[in-house]
Amino acid sequence: MKQASVIGSGPNGLAAAIVLAQAGLKVDVFEAEEQAGGGARTLPLTLPGFMHDFGSAVHPMAVASPFFGRLPLAEHGLSWIHGDAPLAHPLDDGTAVMLERDLGDAERAFGEDGKAWRRVVEAPVTRWPAFASEVLGPVLHLPRRPFMMARFGMNAVLSAHVFCRRQFNSDRTRAIFAGLAAHSFLSLDQPFTAAIGLVFAVTAHAVGWPIPRGGAQAITDALGGCLNELGGSIYLGRRISSLDEVPQGLVLCDVSPRQLLAAAGERLSRPYRRTLERFRPGPGAFKIDYALSEPIPWKAKDCLRAITVHVGGTFEEIAESEKAMAAGHPPKRPFVLLAQPSLFDPTRAPEDKHTAWAYCHVPNATIYGRGIDMTDRIERQIERYAPGFRDCVLARCVSTPLDLEARDANLIGGDISGGAMSVRQMIFRPSLRQYATSSRDIYICSSSTPPGGGVHGMCGFYAARVALRRWGGKSESPRRVISRGDS
Repeated sequence: MKQASVIGSGPNGLAAAIVLAQAGLKVDVFEAEEQAGGGARTLPLTLPGFMHDFGSAVHPMAVASPFFGRLPLAEHGLSWIHGDAPLAHPLDDGTAVMLERDLGDAERAFGEDGKAWRRVVEAPVTRWPAFASEVLGPVLHLPRRPFMMARFGMNAVLSAHVFCRRQFNSDRTRAIFAGLAAHSFLSLDQPFTAAIGLVFAVTAHAVGWPIPRGGAQAITDALGGCLNELGGSIYLGRRISSLDEVPQGLVLCDVSPRQLLAAAGERLSRPYRRTLERFRPGPGAFKIDYALSEPIPWKAKDCLRAITVHVGGTFEEIAESEKAMAAGHPPKRPFVLLAQPSLFDPTRAPEDKHTAWAYCHVPNATIYGRGIDMTDRIERQIERYAPGFRDCVLARCVSTPLDLEARDANLIGGDISGGAMSVRQMIFRPSLRQYATSSRDIYICSSSTPPGGGVHGMCGFYAARVALRRWGGKSESPRRVISRGDS
């Protein structure tokens, strides 16, 4: 059997390993940490009995993933839990703007902007499988649905600021869209920030924003189970400093460009090494995990209907927060992304207790230094909409950007998105070669390749297909890379 090695056991690394194993290769996965998963791990970060997602917590892209959808993940214990609504966005008047999953309910909830909301999301929602295959594919490709993507692209190229001014009349609708667009880690006056907001809006209606029962680790464990059935192996606690340490053969690296440079060394050409050296990390994250004595006491009780809550106020306030971050300044009133999974998944905490997960965007620690402790600023924002929140805190685990990098070497300076989301780095990610390198037997399959960050495995899927084609193996199409029992 031909030998393949995968460096890193995040969702992309495991996806790549599965594709290679399905093609008949002997696959070994090497993971530096003692627990597989990378950003998709669940850890006891606070008190006994409280389980917290180290990285991602809410997973619309995992449910949306064309590749994950073709794997028997449910047979390996993965099940999904939805909140009553995908998203809540509290405001200072004591109410919350709710993003309802049903498009008709959302149209009614958005009032005067309801028809505009439906108009911009309805086509991708109703044609979701086709849309998903386009947005979760390589950036450089000929679209199979050019008219649908052209209509989407007319809004997608805009900044969130321009898009909201053109489409919505209500400050409430603009506020909730600002939170969606802020997932881009970009200032909201930048081009393409509307695209990120629209994709997240579409997923809310098309597939929802669910959590895996038991935590993100359930995704990793299910992928690992699929790989194990195919004969693949995962070796934990095996930090690979040089690619010379792995068996000779095909190598796929679920690592950052910086790590690939260090591990591959002279096996890469000098021009390609220079390209990787120019790849810039994105902003960082400052994250806090909470053990709580009770649910968060939101003034707007509707917030208890959603697993995800965007805490940031108006469009203008969120835009100010993200603009400061983009300029290298920790925001004074940060936009906070918060998840409260134990409201719907009791496995996360002891009986009658709860967990919460919150983070804000900050400048990258490798570029701007360690920065400041954002704990008080984050908690003041939460208290603004949930007075008494601090009284519910039994314990907290504070993770600075450098703490995140220490637990996962891919998160350079706290960058959880796989690199800066500039136009150049969205198109050439991390280079014009994308998954391929200058060496025929070395490939990169991390979130620094298309389609970028998120738990969907598509970076690994596409990287493995490219590797198999170039290396002389068999490359399967997305429809054929499915489960056992496929004929």
